[in-house]
Amino acid sequence: MRDPAETPHAPLVDAFMRRITYLRLSVTDRCDLRCEYCMPERMTFLPKREVLSLEELYDLATGFIARGVTKIRITGGEPLVRRDIIDLFTALGRRLGHDLQELTLTTNGTQLATHAEALARAGVRRVNVSLDTRDRAKFAALTRRDSLPQVLEGIAAAKAAGLKVKLNAVALKGVNGEELPDLIAWAHGEGHDVTLIEVMPMGDVEAERLDQYLPLDDVRAALVQRWTLTESNHATGGPARYVDIADTGGRLGFITPHTNNFCASCNRLRVTATGQLYPCLGGGERVDLRAALRSDNPEGNLAAALDEALRIKPEKHHFRMDARGAEPATVRHMSMTGG
Repeated sequence: MRDPAETPHAPLVDAFMRRITYLRLSVTDRCDLRCEYCMPERMTFLPKREVLSLEELYDLATGFIARGVTKIRITGGEPLVRRDIIDLFTALGRRLGHDLQELTLTTNGTQLATHAEALARAGVRRVNVSLDTRDRAKFAALTRRDSLPQVLEGIAAAKAAGLKVKLNAVALKGVNGEELPDLIAWAHGEGHDVTLIEVMPMGDVEAERLDQYLPLDDVRAALVQRWTLTESNHATGGPARYVDIADTGGRLGFITPHTNNFCASCNRLRVTATGQLYPCLGGGERVDLRAALRSDNPEGNLAAALDEALRIKPEKHHFRMDARGAEPATVRHMSMTGG
C-alpha cells in the first residue's frame, strides 16, 4: 500500500455543526450469510470491477484522516470475505497512534477464527460481531446458513487473541425477543458487551418489515423486570446508548432509530465498496468518491466531494415502521451501504 502525500484541509463539519470524526468504510457488499432482515436469498452482488481496490480504499481512508476522521470501522457485507483484506488493516494500522485513534470492524464472525490473530497484530483492539441467537436451528433459519458453530468459534478466537468483543443483536418480533435476556447473560458471562438494535427498513427482504419490528422500549421494559439497569456515560462513537446491568456485571447498548432518534449527535459518514458516500444511512443523498479518486486531480476532487457531502448531509433520517406494506426507506440493502 502506498502512502499518498496529504495536504491538510478543514475539519469535516456539516450544516448542522456536527463534527464528523467517524468513517464506516465498506470493502465489499458480499456476505456468506443471508439474514432475513438484511437481504433476500437470491441476492445480486456488485460486479467485482466496480469495487474499489484495496489501494483505493486506503487512499480514500487517508483522505478522510486528513480531514479529521480519527476512527475507521471496516464493514461490508462481510468484510472478512474480501481477499487480502488483512493487507488493508495492516496498512491503516500503521496510522494508529498518530492521526488515527481507532481501527475496528463489524463482522458476522464466520471468518473470525481465521483472522483474529492477524487483526490483533494489525492494531485492531475491538470488534463487533453480529449474533441474534445462540439457538442453532433458529440461527440457520434466520441466516439461511447453518454457521452458528463457526461464529461461536470466531468469537472465542477473538477473545483469545486479546480483542474486545461486542455482540450486536437485532431484536426481531416473534423470533428472538424472549431469548435476548439469556443471550445477554451469556455474553456478559464471557466478558462481552451487547448492543440491541431495532430492525431498519432498508432494501427488499421478501418479508413484511412491520412483522419483524420489535421496539426496544418493550425489550427494555421486560429487562427491568428481571435486572437492575443503570444509565451509563460509556460511549464508543456510535449511536448506541448504554446501561450497566448490576446483576450480570456487563454493559448493554440500545440502538433505537425508531423509538429514540439518535441523529442529533451523528458524527458518521458511510462509504460503499464502490466509493459512494452516503451522508445518512436512511437517505438517498450521495456523492461519488470513486470518480474523484480516479480523476486527474484525486486529492483536490476528493476534498471537493467531501465538502459536498457535508453540505447535503440531512438533519435526520426518515425511517418509518408504522405502516404495513410500506416501501423501504431506501432501496439499498444494509450490506451495500455498510453497517
